Amino acid sequence: MSWDLDQLESLLSNFDDFVVTREDNCLLIANPDGIDAWLAISGEQILVESLLFAASQVKDKAALDHEILSTHMVFPLTTVGISTINGEEYYTAFGALSAQSKKESVVIEVETLFQNVASFLDAYETHLH
Repeated sequence: MSWDLDQLESLLSNFDDFVVTREDNCLLIANPDGIDAWLAISGEQILVESLLFAASQVKDKAALDHEILSTHMVFPLTTVGISTINGEEYYTAFGALSAQSKKESVVIEVETLFQNVASFLDAYETHLH
């Protein structure tokens, strides 16, 4: 079975820790800590992404990028990247899994992203203005 947004919205809405809102072709998922994540289906993948901070907030991008590349393996299932939104670069955390994944895998991906976003913000805060 391949997931569609209606099925994913129904699945994730069953969890008390998530507030799920449909936004065009994606889902906005919020957790009790105030962290937001966007979930979308792209081809055969489910993508889940959360903004960390604007690149303009970073004191020394080379130093932060080095730390991210040196420590990324301690954060399971989540990768840090840079996305451009409305002309501004943001550091983002994201995960991807097959659109045919089991429901438990989808939930684990979202929960892990939320945990890792909080950890990333703690780990990299010294690099921000």
